[in-house]
Amino acid sequence: MYYYEILPKDPSYFSEKLLTYHSESKIKKLTIVKIALRSKINLGVVIKITTKPRYKTNPVIEVFDFIPCLPDETIKLMNWIHAYYPGPVGAVLQQLIPANIINLNQNTYVKNTTVTLDSTFNTNVLPNLSTDQKAAIFKMKNVGPYLLHGDTGTGKTRLYIELALRCLNNKKSVLILTPEISLTPQLSTEFKNIFGDRVIITHSKITPNQKLENWLKILTDTDGLVVLGPRSALFSPFHKLGLVVVDESHETSYKQEQSPHYHANRVASKLASLYSAMYVMGSATPDVTDYFLAKNRNIPIIRMNKLAVKTNNTAITKTIVDLKDQSLFTRSRMLSDELIRIIEKSMLNDEQSLLFLNRRGTSRIIFCENCGWQSLCPKCDVPLIYHGDIHQARCHTCGHKEAPQNSCPSCGQAKILYRGFGTKALIKEVCKIFPQAKVKRFDTDNSKKESFEQNYYSVKSGETDIIVGTQTLIKGLDLPKLSTVGVIVAESALSFPDYTASEKTYQQINQVLGRIGRGHRHGTAIIQTYNPNNQTIKDSVDLNYEDFYENEIKERETYDYPPFSQILKLACLRSTDKAAENAANKLISQIENLKLKVGIAGPAPSFHAKIDHKFQYQIIVRSKLRSELIKVIKILPSGWTYDIDPINLL
Repeated sequence: MYYYEILPKDPSYFSEKLLTYHSESKIKKLTIVKIALRSKINLGVVIKITTKPRYKTNPVIEVFDFIPCLPDETIKLMNWIHAYYPGPVGAVLQQLIPANIINLNQNTYVKNTTVTLDSTFNTNVLPNLSTDQKAAIFKMKNVGPYLLHGDTGTGKTRLYIELALRCLNNKKSVLILTPEISLTPQLSTEFKNIFGDRVIITHSKITPNQKLENWLKILTDTDGLVVLGPRSALFSPFHKLGLVVVDESHETSYKQEQSPHYHANRVASKLASLYSAMYVMGSATPDVTDYFLAKNRNIPIIRMNKLAVKTNNTAITKTIVDLKDQSLFTRSRMLSDELIRIIEKSMLNDEQSLLFLNRRGTSRIIFCENCGWQSLCPKCDVPLIYHGDIHQARCHTCGHKEAPQNSCPSCGQAKILYRGFGTKALIKEVCKIFPQAKVKRFDTDNSKKESFEQNYYSVKSGETDIIVGTQTLIKGLDLPKLSTVGVIVAESALSFPDYTASEKTYQQINQVLGRIGRGHRHGTAIIQTYNPNNQTIKDSVDLNYEDFYENEIKERETYDYPPFSQILKLACLRSTDKAAENAANKLISQIENLKLKVGIAGPAPSFHAKIDHKFQYQIIVRSKLRSELIKVIKILPSGWTYDIDPINLL
């Protein structure tokens, strides 16, 4: 009889200890097996052989010995994630193994893996490298990490393809991460044109059987593949990996909101180091923390600012429209007369228009209609949120509260407004003004059939005249017939009580402007704002990342936000507001008793202060040392949730 320590694939398995099972036959390390856990049949991975324990053990039910063992690097990555982003180790393993392996048999396995891949690549269709691209490739000789700061239209994807060719010619695989499933059609088309059936698309919207088939292809591959997908693609079972690319690396969707609370950028960096692979973060608007760390750790920042395709159709006319000037909005309260005129012109020329409104733009903000002043927390320098039920303006970071202003403290006018609208209201307005136009809305309320990835090719071909939507539409898309973009409320992200508000605003406006001026046709951008003199908005319209970064990093240092500290967000739900506040105060006392090197902000109501009839409070813990935050996580009472390295403090 042989005894093995096995890690179960179960998100509810919280123990740090491995479970011991027995088998009459020898089992190789990192083999997938079927086991019983709490009277349920589950999957597990054999971690190591052990001696017979003193207690009775259960047998291994089935050994999937016809499947190759998991790569060592896969388990090393799992262990690192468990240590860096504490959580149930079973939940980490769940990311690594498809659930329907449990029903796999040898015949099905053979059918899924006996596939002959193309041995040649169609490089004839590739455009020549631009001067910028050649310079970037020349600098990217070593394995080490790179921050590719390439403006929109400079051809970052062409660079990724060139780097991928290096790897596949050496029979090493490539991982290309994309922030949204909606971007996979465009990106996969470009890679499939070169690499054919060596490109594997994996994401949550493919069928379980297709996901398993792709997983098996990656596990058994020896010649090199291009694996393309969102953050979950990180857990593909590579045997040889030469390149890891995080495209649009600034995007917040790379953060996993459920346990384990990992950030794809950090996991991708670790994955690349385990395989000694090249790691590239690509973005036109790099994350402020990533940019700071690159500068301070001597990570090469590769700058690309020249369009990849030389053409006369790159000019962009930009106009800032003051939302406070009602004389500019005689036909609509949402769309300025100038924006309506430009859309009409685009339709006459059989061109497309894109109207961008941040999906969170329906949140109430407190501002002055006359001068643009906005109510901010004096301690955190983030917007205060109005609570109508108690008639209070509150900071959802530190808990500061005050009575809302009746008149503007800046100009003295009694023109304080609480306002906002969303994409559904916007599309209704658009259809009223342009009844003959073909209009489509894309946001998180879309059904699967309505989603952008399902409609990508029809939108690209020009079947839609006016596209209305949120962040889905601004991430790396190249629409040849698009000539007009309208930013409906430029500061919608600035209205959120969070330290990343300025960064998100800069990124969003910059990315919207990047959808035009790409060489297809002349472009026009209309940016509507209540505060035309806001420095972040000015920098974003001017595409001035350097000035924005310098201002933002000074602000972060002043208020001790990342990258100058690491953050842990704690939250609890209770039946009453008072009970939630009391629980939060009790936990703060426990943390203070630990005498750790941490700073504590709160307690304060969470941004979503009431969920399913329960009240939510949060605490923000900061520290220079991650180990101090891990200690806090380990003493959390039942009923508390946590997010380490949160992308916001809402």
